[in-house]
Amino acid sequence: MRALICKQFAPYDQLEVAQVEVPPLNEGMVMVDVKAAGVNFPDILLVEGKYQAQPPFPFVPGTEAAGVVSALGPKATGFKEGDRVIVASMLGAFAEKVPAPAAQIVPMPDTMSFEEGAAFTTTYATSYHALKQRARLQPGESVLVLGAAGGVGLATVQIAKAMGATVIAAASSDEKLAIAAEAGADHGIDYTKDDLKTKVRELTGGKGVDVVYDPVGGDFAEPALRATGWGGRYLVIGFAAGPIPKLPLNLALLNSRDILGVFWGAWAGRNPRENAQNMKELFDLFEAGKIKPRISGAYKLEDFKGAFDDIMGRRVKGKVVLTF
Repeated sequence: MRALICKQFAPYDQLEVAQVEVPPLNEGMVMVDVKAAGVNFPDILLVEGKYQAQPPFPFVPGTEAAGVVSALGPKATGFKEGDRVIVASMLGAFAEKVPAPAAQIVPMPDTMSFEEGAAFTTTYATSYHALKQRARLQPGESVLVLGAAGGVGLATVQIAKAMGATVIAAASSDEKLAIAAEAGADHGIDYTKDDLKTKVRELTGGKGVDVVYDPVGGDFAEPALRATGWGGRYLVIGFAAGPIPKLPLNLALLNSRDILGVFWGAWAGRNPRENAQNMKELFDLFEAGKIKPRISGAYKLEDFKGAFDDIMGRRVKGKVVLTF
């Protein structure tokens, strides 16, 4: 089978597409023929040796895919050949076939395309867990979303609106803010032109936002934290801007703010039942038309560099996927 191979930690343009053996189908495992795989910023960190996990070489990166069940291992239950499914795997999704434990596979709605399925799990599950379990977002509260036109940003805009919140989208261009508005954002801030804290205070009547969703980090982290009001919750999602910010902890003390880390993958592994319920609720929202992945670009496996370049160049408006 064809797969994207990482032989050593290095810049992503040194990855190779090669023919490799199909992985074994062990007990309780399901083999999925991959139709599309989602590309995420952590995938790039992983192959460059900058992620918290460092698997042995060689390995196939990729943590989410959508496809069709092609075989069942011994004692694997809950699926049959031909089922359309979404796979959440630690590795291996950037290949024509991926084996995964049945617990890491969910049926895909009939109305969802393979590209949408590949773009769904990481972004929507992360955002929903962040808002529901970590921030405990309530109807009528306000949410500031940084990087609002990216994959997790747009997912958060849609989910927060579905949960009854007022959404303030922050992005780096009018085009990106227009996309966030199409997703349901009530207000927009171009943080390359406007002072983030000042603009948020204006939009909230001086109160500040209840929740900040920050997958960007860098220079925007501290102004975003300062933009929260009393009892505000600042969600640490990631650091797409590059530098990991160092926040003055007195800001947490002064307004009784909470700084909350969000690591959906680890939480899902520790709380499989709660995660399964989250996924059910997300699929219900999709079927109701309240959330929908936006595919920014679809690339063939051989053209993976284009997908990775889009992410690193911050050109993504939604999610990029690899197709098979």
